[in-house]
Amino acid sequence: MAGLARAAPTGAKNYIYLNAKTILMPDTLLPPQLSWTLPRKILFRFFFIYLILYTSPWYVLDSIPGLDYVTGLYFKAFEWLVIKANEHMFQVFGIKHVQPVYNGSGDTSYDWAANCFMLAVAAAVAAVWSVIDRKRKSYTQLNYLLCLFIRYALALIAFSYGINKVFALQMPFPSVSQLATPLGDLLPMRLSWLFIGYSSPYQIFSGVMEVLVALLLLYRRTATLGIMIATAVFVNVMMLNLCYDIPVKLYSMNLVLMCGYLLANEYRRIACFFVLNKPAAACTVYHYTLPKKWMRVTRIVIKAGVVFLMGKSVYDTLGYARESGVTKVHKDFKPGVYTVNRYIKNNDSLPAGAADSTRWKDFIIENNGSGSIGSSDTLFRKRYGRGYFVFDVDTLQPVISLKKTRQDTASLLAFRYALPDSNTIQLWGLRHNDSLFIELKRSARHFQLAERQFHWLSEANR
Repeated sequence: MAGLARAAPTGAKNYIYLNAKTILMPDTLLPPQLSWTLPRKILFRFFFIYLILYTSPWYVLDSIPGLDYVTGLYFKAFEWLVIKANEHMFQVFGIKHVQPVYNGSGDTSYDWAANCFMLAVAAAVAAVWSVIDRKRKSYTQLNYLLCLFIRYALALIAFSYGINKVFALQMPFPSVSQLATPLGDLLPMRLSWLFIGYSSPYQIFSGVMEVLVALLLLYRRTATLGIMIATAVFVNVMMLNLCYDIPVKLYSMNLVLMCGYLLANEYRRIACFFVLNKPAAACTVYHYTLPKKWMRVTRIVIKAGVVFLMGKSVYDTLGYARESGVTKVHKDFKPGVYTVNRYIKNNDSLPAGAADSTRWKDFIIENNGSGSIGSSDTLFRKRYGRGYFVFDVDTLQPVISLKKTRQDTASLLAFRYALPDSNTIQLWGLRHNDSLFIELKRSARHFQLAERQFHWLSEANR
């Protein structure tokens, strides 16, 4: 035990010499038994396999030239096994055929099938491992490595999310188009996103807590405090995901599981301190003497790599913040809400509320070269009852081109335009075979939610 000066005198049971002074130590502070219980060994084997499979640490090898080919083969084989295992065994949510989809959701049928596959593999390997290695007393060294890996993985995850929130970038302030969307048209996820994005101080506070978690997890002496705060932070994230139907439920649940594993390694001392009102032993989970120099050097290199990745996150976030802060306001198309004064289709004027679902109800221009239209026209990118677009302007023609995304080369619609006065825009062109003439009038519409209100004193419940 660290700090042991000499053996306790004969008959002095449960004593230890620390700094040449005799201190009475309860049983809870004695070194843990070398032998683990059978359930603990079985659970360790299961979680060791599952957490390594889930986090896929070899994914970082993709950045090393030549090794990306090997990891590519691994991931292709993994996908094939998941698809076949789901087809013949799991069939998650009644879905037999799954395929990997990369659309931002972490809760696709493939993701659920992959998670079931990893759990099944971990259970099978743990069973075989338990039979083959049944005489082993403990896995202290391997558990140290697993805890070290989980600690650094959680630190990187918490830091990457936290630094984005510190700059209020993960959940941006509601756009004019979102402010103009009826509350009842929003999905729960978008409602929660706008709730957090509305208040930059709250989002920054959340980010600071996640960054604090990452920094505390970097150091062995503060790792216990870090994992307790991390558990509180990630449980809150998990509950938001579950209660607001945010499609990263699996991911957040696994983060909480990783936190739970680290807490379980210290449950005795944590319970003694916070619940049982007993002296708590020093943490030994993250303190392991590495006998060889190359091991100690490797540990330093790994931590340096983690710090480097954190620094890269800061650099990337600052670059994204600079890009996000650049406005693309065009002099002819001022940001704001525009009402549709006239909408003429094939020389036939369509009044507001006309049966034609493609008629525009309003036209919104954001300050970043994008906008939205109040319309059921499926030509646009549909979200929450509105059609979204980005636009380019050619002032020589003059023509405004509407596209679904910035990456698209083809335009959805191209209109010639005229500006009769500073608040009016006239557009004319073709939608398929239909000729359109649209007159837009800039509105003075005001959204109270855009004011970022705060009152220390409130005489009424507003």
